[in-house]
Amino acid sequence: MRVLWLANGCLLLAVIWLGPLLSAWRGSVTAHMLAHMGVVAVAAPLIAIGVAPRLASCRRPVLTGLPIVASLVELLVVWGWHAPAARRLAESSLWGTALEQACFLAAGLFLWSTCLAAGSTNRSSSNAAGTFGLLLTSVHMTLLGALLALSPRTLYQFGDVTCFGTTLTAAQDQQLGAVVMLMVGAAAYLAGGVALLSGLLAEPNRRVA
Repeated sequence: MRVLWLANGCLLLAVIWLGPLLSAWRGSVTAHMLAHMGVVAVAAPLIAIGVAPRLASCRRPVLTGLPIVASLVELLVVWGWHAPAARRLAESSLWGTALEQACFLAAGLFLWSTCLAAGSTNRSSSNAAGTFGLLLTSVHMTLLGALLALSPRTLYQFGDVTCFGTTLTAAQDQQLGAVVMLMVGAAAYLAGGVALLSGLLAEPNRRVA
């Protein structure tokens, strides 16, 4: 079953990386956000489901601390690559795009694999750390999406862009991209955190039973 999850995650990566999101529409913030969220919030957890159990054998202090570290790494990677200068680098060259996407995938896999592994253990401290890691990521993803949506000026483009055959102004494109981050990214991390939290809350009942 884990092979199926891995295959689906890899297939989604191929669709994102080889499709028009990062080629024909690379100048669009909306297309960028669709690619970004597809990598970190959909493909990464699919792949992590297959590899997370392997981390469950880590020593307790290591496994307990990793989700928090992973969430902070995700914060630095995501916020760093959404700085205007970094965004221009990713748009201007194939190597910049490849570096950006590699960072997104590495940070996403690190976060999801450690959080899911921590949540799969029988230790309350590890379960809590995995839950906190995903919920913290949902918070800073929501904050970034809100900042992009409510920014009084455009940060990345100053003219019209095309995405899915539709022409958008720079402001519309940035706002729509922010909505994608909020609806897909923040929601995915929140759902993962809530799922781990429900398991953590059910643990005392299982022990009593």
